[in-house]
Amino acid sequence: MKIAVIDGQGGGIGRLIVEKLRRELGQEVYIIAVGTNAVAASVMLKAGANDGASGENAVVWSAPRVDIIAGSVAVIAANSYAGELTSKMAEAITSSPAIKFLLPINRCGIEISSCQDEPLPVQVDQLVNRVRVYCQKQHDNN
Repeated sequence: MKIAVIDGQGGGIGRLIVEKLRRELGQEVYIIAVGTNAVAASVMLKAGANDGASGENAVVWSAPRVDIIAGSVAVIAANSYAGELTSKMAEAITSSPAIKFLLPINRCGIEISSCQDEPLPVQVDQLVNRVRVYCQKQHDNN
């Protein structure tokens, strides 16, 4: 199972997702750190991603080639991350056939209704658990 963790700016949210995915799923998954910039990609690589790349082309190229995309809801909003996430990136992510597990963090002017406002570590734990369940179902079906 290939998972792209997408993040921007300092890569802190992506780092947390990568660390918890690696801890929960071990080497069963191949994690690609995709940063809107080199700093974000580097931080996620240090957290345990198998591979990493940054920039618009990395997002556009990676999005259709993975099974899962994980990050905050900002990855589907053009011009989020203080303008780092381009409209091409947002389009590639939303058009990808990959299932998307996104944290409902309101930093891009999108408020997700019916979500509980939990601290970031709790939200990441919930995201990782949903990825684990999804991976297990895929494994059981094969």
